[in-house]
Amino acid sequence: MNRIVAVAIMLLLAMPTLVHAQGAGIEWDILNKESGRLYRQGKYNRAVLVAQKALEVAEANAGPDHLDVADRQNNLAVLYAAQGDNDKAESLYQRSLAISEKALGPDHPTVASNLNNLAELYRAQGDYAKAEPLSKRSLAISEKALGPDHLDVANSLNNLALIYSTQGDYAKAEPLSKRSLAIFEKALGSDHPNVATSLNNLAELYSFQGDYAKAEPLFKRSLAILEKALGPDHPDVAYSLNSLAGIFYARDDYAKAEPLLKRSLAIREKALGLDHPNVATSLNSLALIYSAQGDNAKAKSFYQRSLVIREKALGPDHPDVAKSLNSLAELYRATKRDKEAMELEKRAGRIQGTKR
Repeated sequence: MNRIVAVAIMLLLAMPTLVHAQGAGIEWDILNKESGRLYRQGKYNRAVLVAQKALEVAEANAGPDHLDVADRQNNLAVLYAAQGDNDKAESLYQRSLAISEKALGPDHPTVASNLNNLAELYRAQGDYAKAEPLSKRSLAISEKALGPDHLDVANSLNNLALIYSTQGDYAKAEPLSKRSLAIFEKALGSDHPNVATSLNNLAELYSFQGDYAKAEPLFKRSLAILEKALGPDHPDVAYSLNSLAGIFYARDDYAKAEPLLKRSLAIREKALGLDHPNVATSLNSLALIYSAQGDNAKAKSFYQRSLVIREKALGPDHPDVAKSLNSLAELYRATKRDKEAMELEKRAGRIQGTKR
């Protein structure tokens, strides 16, 4: 059965802000900021082009083994990963890691960050055998270099917890997630957005186990912190609303889930634009609600709009496009439109590299 899932937020610096301007020059800095802006807007194709140019400038101005080049490789890898181009992302992450290790040594905090990013790429692909040792090494470096209560340690704990929870190993994930939360609360105070993120991740852990009684108050506290700290119309608030809605959806309480998802969608459309991938996520979640209530016409409309956005923003071969295709196919199956469903399933299968 489909469920609304807001994947636990990775506490990674997705678009690093390390600046070594003397090496790469002012043009690099301008391109760096522009690629980050386009990334936040969900314009990944344009962001990739700008990030590629930034990498070229960094290599020309600073040389192929400069930390600026490693920084640009990392950021370009983030964009490729967002587009589902994991092979290119992996290659860049590995090259960035190699430069950082050579320039800074194997036990530097920057190396830990690079390891975290590569580990998350593997986790997202379901390659936990590769992800876990990298995440553990990242945590060990951060603890040794920065101390057990540093914020980077909290980030590493969170990411390792996510690797375990994705595999269903909740007994290992829970203490790591709790320790991460405790570090954030001690260092930043109980009302900081990073605390809200950590609360949300712990709530997701309980939600995955079906322990909604523990998950719901954590989701609500996370939402309250974000609304107070960032304002009611911030995209992070939309994420939190989607997470809380997932609890009610799992309980078949659609009357409570729907208004939360509608508010989440409205925030994302206003803040991010109508064609942002996060808007597609909200549309897909609402489609699940309507489908569960038997409103197939409305569900179809929302699934189709979500699919169009993902194809445009992410490209026709992105894994999220396959998810949209499968969701729409499931709806067609339920309404006896098997031929149309089969065509969508075949296309999704080609994207996922499977046979149907």
